[in-house]
Amino acid sequence: MKNNFIFESIHSKTKKMSKTIIDVRTRAEFAGGHVAGSINIPLQEITGHIDEIKAMAQPIIFCCASGMRSGQATDYFQSIGVACENGGSWMSLKGKP
Repeated sequence: MKNNFIFESIHSKTKKMSKTIIDVRTRAEFAGGHVAGSINIPLQEITGHIDEIKAMAQPIIFCCASGMRSGQATDYFQSIGVACENGGSWMSLKGKP
């Protein structure tokens, strides 16, 4: 039930956006600052959200602190057919439309 609520919240948020930004940093890192409108799904939990991510507005842009973790997420999701790209550091995306 809780996962359904998370999915519905994420899905309704991303339907309004032309692209989806997923920040794969830890919850603590995300709480310290993030791109407005981005969604936090830590890299270590991301494979538990495959169906939700596939349902999000694409392209999906993954970001993290330096681009390493977002690069791993990008490689994985591209390999399963999701239109996505590595946005690198969340700081480089901050303020971009």
